[in-house]
Amino acid sequence: MRSTLPSAAFAAVIMFILTFPLLGLKLEREGVTLTVNGADTDTWIMIGLGVAAVFFFQLFRPSIVSARQRVLGLYPSHGRFNFDDGFKQRFEKVALFALLGLALIWPFISDRGNIDLATLVLIYVMLGLGLNIVVGLAGLLDLGYVAFYAVGAYSYALLSQYWGVSFWVALPIGGLLAAFFGFLLGFPVLRLRGDYLAIVTLGFGEIIRELLNIHTDLTGGPNGIGGIPKPTLPAIQLEPEPALVALEFGRRAKEEGNLTFHEFFGLEYSSETKVMFLYLIALALVLLTLFVIRRLTKMPVGRAWEALREDEIASRSLGLNKTRIKLSAFTIGASFAGFAGCFFAARQGFISPESFTFIESAIILAIVVLGGMGSQIGVICAAIVMIVLPEMAREFAEYRMLIFGAMMVLMMIWRPEGLLPVKRSHIQIKTSQES
Repeated sequence: MRSTLPSAAFAAVIMFILTFPLLGLKLEREGVTLTVNGADTDTWIMIGLGVAAVFFFQLFRPSIVSARQRVLGLYPSHGRFNFDDGFKQRFEKVALFALLGLALIWPFISDRGNIDLATLVLIYVMLGLGLNIVVGLAGLLDLGYVAFYAVGAYSYALLSQYWGVSFWVALPIGGLLAAFFGFLLGFPVLRLRGDYLAIVTLGFGEIIRELLNIHTDLTGGPNGIGGIPKPTLPAIQLEPEPALVALEFGRRAKEEGNLTFHEFFGLEYSSETKVMFLYLIALALVLLTLFVIRRLTKMPVGRAWEALREDEIASRSLGLNKTRIKLSAFTIGASFAGFAGCFFAARQGFISPESFTFIESAIILAIVVLGGMGSQIGVICAAIVMIVLPEMAREFAEYRMLIFGAMMVLMMIWRPEGLLPVKRSHIQIKTSQES
């Protein structure tokens, strides 16, 4: 205990220094001035309990670790919970089909607020799956992924504002433009790895955001772009003559020549119809993303990403082209962010550079790390946890980032491979004794 006392005291002091400005002090407005006031008694009790918990944990950490090892020794990993790879693959397929079934019936069993929240979750699922290509499969740390998200969003906003391009035409254009920017980013980082790669990608994300802020004549600058049209549903009108029309989901059609959905099908107007339509579009985009990524991981390019992540020198010695592998990862990963950004702009109807800050990249990266590097089902579950839990506990909204940081620290300590780590297929060669 004497050997751990200094480190325990140091950890408790650091805990107090970190929590005191965040929880112990509050800024309150009095007229036109701001005053600093202390927190209430309950908050001080929480701070004290937190500091005490850190102190005693560090003080008795060797005993806790040894007790944990003894418990794990009583229940070895080769027991009944050690499932084979075939069972794990079947479990992943069953879980994916279960999530798909729940997603399909969700808009019919839930209210408007929950459907809208599920749509937001699907956007982050798409972003997490795209970043999972770069970080999880190729092993390239990208901290500026939100830049491609912004490119897709502003592509649709500008195309609709200046040229009247519809959502369905702008969707592939936004993905292609984001892929082009990902291709451009790939060239400066070809020789970089680790922290240097993270710094360059972080700078790229900030450059894109500042460009959007500066060019006020084109992008609106900090004021953003509003009035972005919602997606429409193509339909064929038979009377008075066959013609292709676009169905809007508002009470009245805004564009000349368009019809409303409820009038076309002879239904009563409902504001939930538009929310359900947006949800189904997001679900279709996520399913397309899942299908493409699952196919890519089984193709040579997917194997090359994993080889580059495991050992770059070994992959080069096998004849793999490092330049093509990195460029393909950045390009394909960025394209999915472009699709998500285009849909985000259509869903919100308003975008500004403040929607694409570094914290968005951090949240997307946290979804990938929390779910498990390279795991698709893990990314889906992590996106649900990261987006739904803050909405369920709004009374702790001001402590959101504190809880978020604590959760990531605990994950790195107790389960660094993620919630649902991906299991790689492997070949085991039998020895002469086994044969």
